[in-house]
Amino acid sequence: MRPEAATKLKAALDGDALSLGRRLLLTLVALAVAAVVWLPLLHLFYRPTVSDYFAPQGVAPRARMLAERHLELWTNDDLRTRVVARMRGSNAEWDFMGRTFLVLALANLSLRDAALRPKCLKAMDRIIDDTLEKEKRFGLYYFLMPYAHDQPWVVKPERSIFIDGEIALMIGARRVVADRADLKPHLVRRVRDMIQQMKQSPVLSAESYPNECWTFCNSLALASIRVHDALDGTDHSEFLDSWLARARQKLIDRRGNTGIIISEYTPAGLHMDGPEGSSIWMVSHCLSLLDEPFARDQFLRGRKQLYRRTLGFGYCREWPESCKGDVDVDSGPIVPLIDASAGASGMAFLAAATFEDHEMLAGLLTSLNYGAFPVERNGRLRYCASNQVGDAVMLYSMTMGPLWREVRARWERRSKESSR
Repeated sequence: MRPEAATKLKAALDGDALSLGRRLLLTLVALAVAAVVWLPLLHLFYRPTVSDYFAPQGVAPRARMLAERHLELWTNDDLRTRVVARMRGSNAEWDFMGRTFLVLALANLSLRDAALRPKCLKAMDRIIDDTLEKEKRFGLYYFLMPYAHDQPWVVKPERSIFIDGEIALMIGARRVVADRADLKPHLVRRVRDMIQQMKQSPVLSAESYPNECWTFCNSLALASIRVHDALDGTDHSEFLDSWLARARQKLIDRRGNTGIIISEYTPAGLHMDGPEGSSIWMVSHCLSLLDEPFARDQFLRGRKQLYRRTLGFGYCREWPESCKGDVDVDSGPIVPLIDASAGASGMAFLAAATFEDHEMLAGLLTSLNYGAFPVERNGRLRYCASNQVGDAVMLYSMTMGPLWREVRARWERRSKESSR
């Protein structure tokens, strides 16, 4: 090639390269500008009307659609068998907890809409009777994860407050809506056994798994004891007050200086884990039935430490920044960089609904609509990125209020009567 031709070719190539570089640069600038403009607006496409999900009276439209999906599960045996098999393949606890949260939600639905009560009571009875039958037939470990066999229980006889507390609360919720005489002895025995187990611990807590006490399970058991008192005229106030006092003294996070109740400890009171989002939200909800100011304080501390909102999307961390823990089945996968936890974010709906924090609910719902892939079909709603227990938690959150109010009202009436 002649020298002058080579020079011209090189110049042309250099020009093309420069032109390509400019185009790439302009493309990157355009994408950056688009991101700056559109990312802050993205949440508007998913931000819901909160009243479609949460209603002060009656049943909100989306809550009704989600309820229809769950009622279908307990009337369609083939569908329920498939759903339960998938959950138990991952975690037997999910099968059990899905039952608990659904019964609590159905109790709220029954108290919100009398027309739904017969259908809800039928489903509640089927769930409770099936749960009691499974426990009797297969024993303590049927609803527990396999590691429950790895070491001996500290307190004897072997019992799990996880199982006892949730069954007691299911039975109590059913009896609040409409009493069933045959269920009363079950509740009386279950409460008696729980308290006996809890009193063997210096922090008045029973094991969920061998040598593991979880505040999630113990606070739920405490709520079931208060429901029993409201129903049957017993009074365990001294025990409940003692538990709260010891929790303030022995179970508050000191290492991270958050003031939040820790999630896991031994029967002797040795801290095994710090505060967790998948725990504190349910704990604050349950304790609101016993000591509303203390429960609200725990909620507000959790909100400060764990709740975040980025570009309009609300989510929760599993741990405070000052005391991070390990990823486990409760936390679920953690989203890098922002440390968002699906487990903590899902449970946060319970606390936000309990304390009527509509700003927090709006942020959480925006993320739910974006990331959980809601599907509406034939008047039913489900979330593809969730499972039965996750959807049951959502339904309980959306119907929150009437059950706890009824328990408080009955307890206050009985307290006034006994003081005369």
